[in-house]
Amino acid sequence: MSASTISSTPPAVVPPDSDALQASAQRGRILLCLVTLYLVWGSTYLGIRFVLQGGMPPFLTAGARFLTAGALLFGALWLKGAPVPTAKQWGACAVVGAMLLGVGNGGVVYGQQTVSSGVAALVVGSLPMWSALFGGLFGQWPGKLERWGLALGFGGIILLNLGTELGGRVLPMVMLIVAPMSWALGSVLGRRMSLPKGLMAPAAQMLCGGVLMLAFGLLRGEHFTAMPEPRALGAFAYLVTFGSLLGYSAYAYLMRHASPSLATSYAYVNPVVAVLLGVVFAGETMSPMAWVAMAAILSAVVLLTRKR
Repeated sequence: MSASTISSTPPAVVPPDSDALQASAQRGRILLCLVTLYLVWGSTYLGIRFVLQGGMPPFLTAGARFLTAGALLFGALWLKGAPVPTAKQWGACAVVGAMLLGVGNGGVVYGQQTVSSGVAALVVGSLPMWSALFGGLFGQWPGKLERWGLALGFGGIILLNLGTELGGRVLPMVMLIVAPMSWALGSVLGRRMSLPKGLMAPAAQMLCGGVLMLAFGLLRGEHFTAMPEPRALGAFAYLVTFGSLLGYSAYAYLMRHASPSLATSYAYVNPVVAVLLGVVFAGETMSPMAWVAMAAILSAVVLLTRKR
């Protein structure tokens, strides 16, 4: 065989490892979802504040937000041929939607009538504490380091209460504290329920949660007394598109493809983002007691998630 024949032979092409490519793509999607939750959900507290200040009732507005986002996502998936949830899946989505959105987000919206957006985000930042506690109900009781974290986190919440940062009204304070408890329990239960595949799960959950909050708002006698301010309408549109469509879909993806500790790691960043935005755009301030409480709660979150 001549040298020219040898040189003209094309080199062998090594096929790419499809498993490695899929793993790399999934890591990229997880990272994108985390960044989305860190930044977008940290800013939703300021959006909720603007909505409430603009004269929009809490539960009717929250219900309309998730119902709109859920309907848009559901419609887009249905047009693409995604299977409609079964009756059993609708039931599971109703339970998860009620706990995460109805009680979880509803409690935050109601509580922000009396507290600043930064304090609300700080209380919700205690979510990993409740996740650790509810994880114990399924056989994963916290270890020694995690128990110290739980004690430190609860101490931070007590400091917020003693410093009157949670406001003078009892019901908003209780609902704000119950909100992350319900969100954590709903997230734990959701992993064990028969939910629809892909984005159909958050779409159905937002529909169910939105209907529940609308019904509750009507039962409370909420109504629009005047045309909301332009800033409130803009904040509502931001909450629908970024906070719900983008943020909740990203969270649903993380709950399916990442560990619970990683999926709830946004609790590290959201309070800091919310406090900074509240100071810059809403003139909010935090007392020295609140800063001590923030250090305690965030340190608790570090202890609770470091080992896992």
